[in-house]
Amino acid sequence: MPSDFAGRPAPRVLSIANQKGGVGKTTTAINLGTALAAVGETVLLVDMDPQGNASTGLGVPLSARKSTMYDVIVDGRSINESAIETAVPGLWIVPSDPDLSGIEIQMAQADRRNYRLRDGIDSVRADPGGPGFTYILIDCPPSLNLLTVNAMTAADAVLVPLQCEFFALEGLTQLMRTVDLVRNSLNPRLEIQGVVLTMYDRRNSLSAQVAQDVRTHFGNKVYDTVIPRNVRVSEAPSFGKPALIYDLKCAGSQAYLKLAKELVGRERRRRAAA
Repeated sequence: MPSDFAGRPAPRVLSIANQKGGVGKTTTAINLGTALAAVGETVLLVDMDPQGNASTGLGVPLSARKSTMYDVIVDGRSINESAIETAVPGLWIVPSDPDLSGIEIQMAQADRRNYRLRDGIDSVRADPGGPGFTYILIDCPPSLNLLTVNAMTAADAVLVPLQCEFFALEGLTQLMRTVDLVRNSLNPRLEIQGVVLTMYDRRNSLSAQVAQDVRTHFGNKVYDTVIPRNVRVSEAPSFGKPALIYDLKCAGSQAYLKLAKELVGRERRRRAAA
């Protein structure tokens, strides 16, 4: 397995992506990051969405975002210097702000425009004085643009939140095409790490049918853990807290803890087989 310094393992970089909005992508980034920290991992969350919802959801106000992903992508600012330690022990974030929304035009002629985030993450791996992240989670915007391409080019794998609704598989087709395009032209190591079913409603037979269809299509790439629709998870961002801090005992928080443990188990088996 690749390592950085003195046997320290290289961080596993996972891009959390789906071009559809409202699928629980940022909610998954926030709460999976929190859950991984809770089970002993050291986690960096990279907020690549100009809306900055992951930053807000972790209690980082705009006034505290002195250095953001805009500075990293455009000016080459160090990720370790830009990272803010959150209120969750073991969880850091590089915040976003609306300046990122104009990056497509601003970077149109820039050198290595698709590799800016990868270069930043490589600097994290090369910094012996950093926090020693074991996981880097990248929260992508709900579109397939330059920011998403940067995220996939920098990632080892893509984690796909997929809502249990009618158009779920149809909306996934474009994302799979983008993954193939990035793999073939920019990042040959990119793979699908897993598919996470979100917004599952036990009272709705459609949720069960979509879950069955997704498992038939993707097989063991689909996580056993299913994230249910949960009011407490929806409320938590308005308080600037992950659901696990807002209400640890609610069904959504417990599901994300289970997901984190399942993810770590998958990664350990992957490393053992490598």
